[in-house]
Amino acid sequence: MKETVNVSIASQAFTLDKDAYEVLSTYLKEVREHISADDNETMADVESRLAELFREKKPSAIMVISLSDVRAAMAQLGTPEDFGETQCKVDDSDAKEQSTAEHRLVRSRNDRVFAGVCGGLAEYLGLDVQLLRLATLLLILLGGLSIWVYVILWIVIPEAPMTTKQTK
Repeated sequence: MKETVNVSIASQAFTLDKDAYEVLSTYLKEVREHISADDNETMADVESRLAELFREKKPSAIMVISLSDVRAAMAQLGTPEDFGETQCKVDDSDAKEQSTAEHRLVRSRNDRVFAGVCGGLAEYLGLDVQLLRLATLLLILLGGLSIWVYVILWIVIPEAPMTTKQTK
């Protein structure tokens, strides 16, 4: 007795045996890696063609698509490499985490004199921290920036999260 998986391909329901599902899932993932991220039409066309091929083999939704059916459909569609070169892309969830971590304004824990406000601003803006400190000091001394602005930023800007480093 084999385990089966119910899937939707191009908005059509199919039942695949477990082995066929794993091979098809890997194939579709590899095809997705070989087309550009904004090319949803090609991916939809691939899924539509797969659905057509599966319907030709198994006209009833109750019939199970086997590994041999999946391999035959993959042979007709071609290898993932036929869809182009691998696109260098990061998993969407990783990209979101990285972009929010990189572009988040926080007070620096490492580069600080008083509260890490200048260190955090310099990191966020991509500036040299020494130049930013000098500019801040000059603005405070010349009256262009109040010390209260620095204190308010100290209170408002959250401190950078602690990074855990393992020691040997």
